[in-house]
Amino acid sequence: MKPLADLVRPKTLEEVVGQKHILGKEKLLKNIIESKHIPNMIFYGPPGTGKTTVANIIADSTSKRLYKLNATNASVKDIKNIINDLDTFLAKDGILLYLDEIQNFNKKQQQSLLKFIENGQITLISSTTENPYFTIFNAIISRSTIFEFKKLQVEDIIQGLKRGIIFAEKEVVNKNIDYKDEALEYIANMANGDLRTGLNNLESAIYYSLNKDNILIDLEIAKECTQTSGFNYDKFGDNHYDTLSAFQKSIRGSDVDAAIHYLARLIKAGDLTSICRRLLVIASEDIGLAYPNAITIVNNCVESALKLGFPEARIPLAQGVILLANSPKSNSAINAIDKALKDIDTGNIGDIPIHIKDSHYKNSAKLGRGVEYKYPHSYPNHYVEQQYLPDNIKDRKYYEPANNKMELKFQEFQKKIKKNKST
Repeated sequence: MKPLADLVRPKTLEEVVGQKHILGKEKLLKNIIESKHIPNMIFYGPPGTGKTTVANIIADSTSKRLYKLNATNASVKDIKNIINDLDTFLAKDGILLYLDEIQNFNKKQQQSLLKFIENGQITLISSTTENPYFTIFNAIISRSTIFEFKKLQVEDIIQGLKRGIIFAEKEVVNKNIDYKDEALEYIANMANGDLRTGLNNLESAIYYSLNKDNILIDLEIAKECTQTSGFNYDKFGDNHYDTLSAFQKSIRGSDVDAAIHYLARLIKAGDLTSICRRLLVIASEDIGLAYPNAITIVNNCVESALKLGFPEARIPLAQGVILLANSPKSNSAINAIDKALKDIDTGNIGDIPIHIKDSHYKNSAKLGRGVEYKYPHSYPNHYVEQQYLPDNIKDRKYYEPANNKMELKFQEFQKKIKKNKST
């Protein structure tokens, strides 16, 4: 018998749970499906969020011949077999190809479809759990409309579980199925936005009590039948970069609790290298000169974590995160270097002033190197005014101090040494 998740797969848009941002009233994807004029589309999002279900509903609404391929095990030969049917009676109204996990097709395999989706002989609906802008050939992206399917909310999954219970009562076990609300909520929470996972765990809970006169799913049974954690993490997928982004932005935003939460996700994924690299970047990019010692302390935390390994590494990592989240913030360092790099990229650099060019070789003075250089240590306050930047950018300002205790002291220092400037 098919799994419950397949048996209860919705046949209409009204039965689909969640995704109201694209399937709600007057939303784009709903309107497209109802118009029956189906363009090439890419469905992007986590597993168990309805991508395949919606593709099936679309296929049923058209007169096109439906073909399904999974890119994990399909080949160019499979595509050629589909293309060979284009001029047959079977495909007189065209072909609708649903290509699951398209990111597993290489560039050549993806290109083999271009001609046919461009002339309309094949309508392509592809799905991917990875960011299409990173994994799908640009020519296909430019000919497709992208729809993002989001993780389902707990209430959406509970709705899907209740639908599964009603179906199982009538079509699977022919018994009344009672449940505790807290049990369904537990199963939904552990599904982590994936309805298929939730339905699989529900099915286990139903069969757990199948030999009893009455089937009751309570919290104890729900926990017993939900063995896997609801946390999923792909070190090489979109989720990896999203988590790192949320991690850094939480620290930058001084939200220590959010920062610790995302650290916990990265720790659960065993991603020690990414955590350490990101902490070192944050110490300079987001805290920087507002607290210059932060990078030293964080570097020590990172070195300790690398020496310890998990699980003990979590402690110095948490120490580093809490320190950074609670530190004053400044991005003056990254802003300064990025401005300078932009000038170099645009060719706006000019020649180094001759008086600060290298003069540590014989006869350099004959070339004018260093002749007019003024040695700052020979002047009061170890400062003398002279030009260091090339002529065409001599007045360029790269470093803009941020408003914090340390950088205000830098400003005071600059004012002090320049107050009675020597020339």
